[in-house]
This record gives sequence, C-alpha cells and structure tokens, in this order.
Amino acid sequence: METRSNHVLVGAVVLILLLMLALFTVWLAQLSGGDEKEYDIFFKQAVDGVNKGSPVAFSGVPSGQVTDIALYVPDPQFVRVRIRVNSDVPILEGTTATIQGVGFTGVSQVALDGSVKGAAPLACPSDGVSADCPFGVPTIPTKQGGLGAILNTAPLLLERISTLTERLTELLSDRNQESIAGILENTNRLSDALADRGPEIAATLAETQMAIRRAGVAAEQIGQLAATTNTVLAEDIRPVMANLNKTILTAQRSAESLDAAIGDARPGLQAFSKQTIPEVGQLVSDLRQMTEALSEVAEKVNRGGAGSLVGSPKLPDYEPK
Repeated sequence: METRSNHVLVGAVVLILLLMLALFTVWLAQLSGGDEKEYDIFFKQAVDGVNKGSPVAFSGVPSGQVTDIALYVPDPQFVRVRIRVNSDVPILEGTTATIQGVGFTGVSQVALDGSVKGAAPLACPSDGVSADCPFGVPTIPTKQGGLGAILNTAPLLLERISTLTERLTELLSDRNQESIAGILENTNRLSDALADRGPEIAATLAETQMAIRRAGVAAEQIGQLAATTNTVLAEDIRPVMANLNKTILTAQRSAESLDAAIGDARPGLQAFSKQTIPEVGQLVSDLRQMTEALSEVAEKVNRGGAGSLVGSPKLPDYEPK
C-alpha cells in the first residue's frame, strides 16, 4: 500500500513538472513573438524553392522567416505567403517583396526592399480586417524580379527561341544555301571586275576631283560677279533711279498745274460754247446766203450785161402774121 502511494506521488510530481515546462515554453514563445511582426505576401507566380522556414531578407540582411504557405482560396492564381520578421525591420509603405534564388541549390528566399525614409509603416486599420488586410495582418505588395521574372518570361522566351530556330532552319535550307552561294559567287565576280577596272576608276575619280575644283572656281567667279553687280547697282543705277524719280515728280507737278489751268479756263470755254459758237454758226449761214446772192448777180451780168441789174429784161418784139 505504501509503495502504491509513492508511485502516485511521483506521477503527480512528474505531471506538475511537465505542466510547468509547457507553460514556460508557451511563455517563452509569447515573449519571443512580441519582438516580431507578421505580414502576408500574395505572389501571382510560382513560389518554387520557398518553404516553411525559408529565410526572409531585407536589402540582403536576414530579418525573418516564412511561417506559412497556402493557396489564396478566393483567387487560386495567387499564393499566400505568411512571413515573420523582426520588429526593428523598417517595413514601410513602398516596401515590395520578390523571390530570389540562393546560389544553385534550388532554395529560394523572400527578399524585401524599397522602403523610403519618412514613409509610414505598413499597418492594418483598427478593426484589423480590410481589403489590404484580408487575414488581419498587413500585406506587402510584390514585384517581379529575379527568379520570378525568369520563370514568368521563360515560356515566352522558349517560344521565341523556337520561332528563331524554325526561321534559321528555313533560312539555311538547301535552296537558300544555293542562292547564297550564287550571291557570293556574283560578289566575287564583281570584286574581280572592279579590281580589273581599278585604273579607270582612279582616272574617273581624278576627273571628278578636277570637275569639283572647276565648279569651285566657277562658284567663286559667280560670287565676284554678284559683288560687281551689286557695286554697279549701288553706284550707277541708284543715281539714275533718283533722277528718274525727280523727273516723274516734276511731270506730276506739271500735270497738276495743267489741271488747275483747265479748271480756271472752264467757265470761259463754257461761255464760248454757249454764245460764240451759235453766233459763228449764224455768221456762216449769212455768208452762205450772201454768196448765193452774189452768184445770182454774176449770172445775171453774164446773161444780160450790166443793164440787167438796173431794169427788168426787155420783152421780145411781137410780129403779127
């Protein structure tokens, strides 16, 4: 009976010690967790090489680790990665996350950078849940870079390499190779022909140089002629133009004087046309009548002599039968 009581006592003591050890462990976990902060990262790409416990680096400095990886159920194309970092790491607005490979081991880490001095720390609203904090912790935005960028662009790169290979295969087909060989042969012939005509080409180039020099001399002479023409215009033509302008001005003044004289004589001309011209017409009419009368007198004198002007003409004698 006494031995049984000892076993019960020992068992009770062991259970109490285990319970105290568990409580102490939980207390240490809570104490250590108070110096760390958790964040969520939603990667729209494969997270190969990232596992629970993978390191988290801020600007290359180890700062925490990955605590959870899971698919984001509302949108399965995203992978949610929960990280825990030291509280003294400056996770500010503008901080971004990428996946970087570590050496050639196939292991990857989450890299953080982009914090700007003076920016506000990433935090959730007071209620703890929002569009930016769907799981109650702040969300760090992502950017493509490193392994993620390579993995995302790998299919496009492979497609372009395949297309380039196909085009190179078509370019290097038997028919194209024959064409290229013909082109090279024609090029060699052309080179040989140019080499044979080297002296002629040299002579042509020499003549071209001479022609260019002559053209330069002609251009210089044309410039001198233009300068001479400008001098002649300045010394001879301009004085003549000045005299011509004076003559035109004098003629204009004479025309103005003539217009003034005509204006002054216009009343006399009007009186001449209204009075003198009718009188002259009447005088001409009277002269015409006088001329007709004198013609009749002369005709009478010619017929009957001067006596016909005094008396009436003599009647012929009448003789009875």
